[in-house]
Amino acid sequence: MSGGEMTNAQLLQQMAFLRWLTSETEENRRVLAAVTGIQVGRELLNRITGQDKVDAYKRECIQSIAEFVRQNPRASQVQINAEVEKRVLVFAAQVYALEKAPLL
Repeated sequence: MSGGEMTNAQLLQQMAFLRWLTSETEENRRVLAAVTGIQVGRELLNRITGQDKVDAYKRECIQSIAEFVRQNPRASQVQINAEVEKRVLVFAAQVYALEKAPLL
């Protein structure tokens, strides 16, 4: 996300909030509560599981391997395998560190 942009969940919440603000009906209050509850639940799940960080570490691992291959087009299969192994070990260490980190 670049500066100031909302996630889809934030946009949905703001739309529900705006709808409730303009009408203040019980139905719109329930919609706002449901959307907010889903967003809070999703955030708690991400924090408990660390899945968003695992996904970011995985992307970083893959990108670093691809960058190595691009920068070393003449690398042997042994060199590529060694680099992949090194990057996967870094990824595994990052995920392991997440398991030991406090939840919130």
